[in-house]
Amino acid sequence: MPIQNTIKQIQKTMWKDQGVSGDGQRIEQLVWMLFLKIFDDQEKGYELENDKYISPIPEKFRWRTWASNKEGITGEELIDFVNRELFPTLKNIKADTRNKRALIVKEVFEDAYNYMKSGTLLRQVVNTLNEIDFNKKDDRHLLNDIYEKILKDLQGAGNYGEFYTPRPLTKFIIEMVDPKLGEKVLDPACGTGGFLVNTIEYVRHNYVKKTQDEKILHESISGTELKPLPHLLSITNLILHGIEVPDQIHRGDMLSQPLINYGPKDRVDIIVANPPFGGAVKDGTENNFPSKFKTKSTAELFLVLFIHLLKPTGRVGIVLPDGSLFGDGVIAKIREHLLTECNVHTIVRLPPGVFSPYAGVNTNLIFFEKGKPTKEVWYYEMRLPAGLKQYTKGSPIQDKDFDPVKVWWKKRVQNESAWKVSIKDIEAKNWNLDFKNPHIVEGEKELSSKEFVKKILKSEEEIKNIISNL
Repeated sequence: MPIQNTIKQIQKTMWKDQGVSGDGQRIEQLVWMLFLKIFDDQEKGYELENDKYISPIPEKFRWRTWASNKEGITGEELIDFVNRELFPTLKNIKADTRNKRALIVKEVFEDAYNYMKSGTLLRQVVNTLNEIDFNKKDDRHLLNDIYEKILKDLQGAGNYGEFYTPRPLTKFIIEMVDPKLGEKVLDPACGTGGFLVNTIEYVRHNYVKKTQDEKILHESISGTELKPLPHLLSITNLILHGIEVPDQIHRGDMLSQPLINYGPKDRVDIIVANPPFGGAVKDGTENNFPSKFKTKSTAELFLVLFIHLLKPTGRVGIVLPDGSLFGDGVIAKIREHLLTECNVHTIVRLPPGVFSPYAGVNTNLIFFEKGKPTKEVWYYEMRLPAGLKQYTKGSPIQDKDFDPVKVWWKKRVQNESAWKVSIKDIEAKNWNLDFKNPHIVEGEKELSSKEFVKKILKSEEEIKNIISNL
C-alpha cells in the first residue's frame, strides 16, 4: 500500500473509535505511535552497527515486542497493556543526562495519552503502521512528506493551529537569514520544529561536505517548546530529518526565568521563530524582565528575550503581528530598544490569510541584526496571487509566492511593492513601525474614519444634485 494511503487508512480507523475526538486528538494518538515505530526502526540500525547496543526501553515495551506481530495481543488485552503497563513504564523510565535516548522517551511520554478505547481498532492502526519501514530510504522520504501533511492538519485543528507555521514561510526566512555551518541557531518557541528542520535542510544542502560536518550541524541547533504535543511533534520531526538523538529540543518556557539568568553561554548566532502572539503570559512572568519592559504580551516579551540572547552581530528572522508594530507605553519602549540596539533592515508585510483558518490577524516578517542601530527600514508588501482575495486553507501560501521578494532582496529599489523609511521618521512617530505602502494609488488607500465620513457626505451631496437635476 502506498504510504499516502497508509496514513489515510489510519485516520479512517481512528475516526471509528469513540475515544478519539477531533483532529487534535487524532494527531496526538498517531504521533506517539509513530514515534515508537520510528524509534524502534532506528534501533535496528544501531544493533546492526553495534551488537552491544542496549535499548533504553525494556524489552517487553519495545515496539517490536508488542506491536510488530500482526497476530499479537488485541482487544481489551491490548488496551489494558497500553494504558496500565506501556504508558506508566515509559513515563517513569530511568533517565538522566548520560542516557539521552532514555531522556527523550521519558519527555515524549510525560504528557502523552492513549485516546483510543477499542483494542481491535488500535491493533488495526498498529498493523497499518507496520507497513512503513523507516530504514528504507524511499519510505523515509515519503514519510517526511506525510509528516508534513500531519503537521499542516494542525492549522485547522482549533487552538492547535498556533503551533504550525506554513513551510513556505519558514523556508523563506531561513534562506534570507542564511545560517552557516557551526553557527548556533535557536528557536525559543519551536512548536513542531519547522524552523529547525528547514535550518537542517538548508545548511545540509549548502554547507555540509563531510561526516564531521553533520555532527557540527546536529550540535548547532536547539529549540524549546512548552506544550507537550508540539514538543513530541518536533522531536519526531527532527528524527525524520536525520537528527538521531534530538536532545537539544527542550520542554519548557524560556520566559519563565529572569532575563539576567541568561548569560554568555546562552548566546546564539541566529534566532528564527514565530513566537506566540495574541495572548497573555501567566501571572508573574512579566516580573522576569526589566521594569520598563514589563508587559503581559507574549510577542513583546519574546522580542526582548531575542535581543538579549543574540551574540554581537547575531541575526534574526521572526514573525510578528501588526499589533507589535505600533502602540504607546511599554510596547513603544520595546520598539525603541529594538531599533537602537539592532539594525532592523527589512520588514516583509504578508498578505491576509497566511495563518488561516487558525488566525486572521495581519502578520509581518521582521529581519534584524544586533550590534548597530537602525538607520532606515526597508519594507516590502507581498501581493496575493491573481484571483485571490486572501489565502485560505484550500489556497495556502506557496513557495513561488516569495520569488518576487527574493529577487528584490538582492537588489533593493523602491517600487510599487517596496519602500524605505528613515529612523528619523520612525522616531518622530514614537518608534512606530506600521508604515503603509506610499505607492498605492489614492483610490486604493485605506481611509481614516474622518476621511470615510467626508467621502460619504460628498457622495450624498452628489446624489442630491443628480436627483434635483432630474
